[in-house]
Amino acid sequence: ASLGADPSCITVGGDSAGGNLAAVAALTVAREGNAVAAQLLIYPTTDATQRHPSRSMFAAGFVLTSADMDEFTRLYLSDNRALRCDPRVSPALSSDLATSPPTLVITAGFDPLRDEGETYAELLRHAGVSVRSMRMPGLVHGFLHMSTVVPAAHAAMIAMAKEFRALLNEKHVVH
Repeated sequence: ASLGADPSCITVGGDSAGGNLAAVAALTVAREGNAVAAQLLIYPTTDATQRHPSRSMFAAGFVLTSADMDEFTRLYLSDNRALRCDPRVSPALSSDLATSPPTLVITAGFDPLRDEGETYAELLRHAGVSVRSMRMPGLVHGFLHMSTVVPAAHAAMIAMAKEFRALLNEKHVVH
């Protein structure tokens, strides 16, 4: 409000680890008695305790590898296995999922994180959260950053933007 913005219209979003941070931020501010209006989670990492089938199916050869993910997790958590169960690392394990804002979850067809993101969307739905989800077939993890060179990534960006706008309109976030 001090910046002239309407605090009831703030949204969060991110891709990959940024999707994790956005989901955790939304849950954190909800616990503090505030709320974000909506969240956009693009191929998010949401559960460090499980290896979903897509993690094996697309373990190598599709930009993000399972070995990369293992290394990122090791660097982030310093091999502290107990931290994997912390909802600040694995928001899918949060007991507060029902406090999540309306959500758009985007996944890529050939992404080791695909099933993890789609499972998170289902967990949110089960908790009563308004969720839209889109799988972008034929695309890989990181397509967000390929939209100027991959026509399908560009088209996915446009579709994703339209869907997020529709979610915001549905929830009357846009005035």
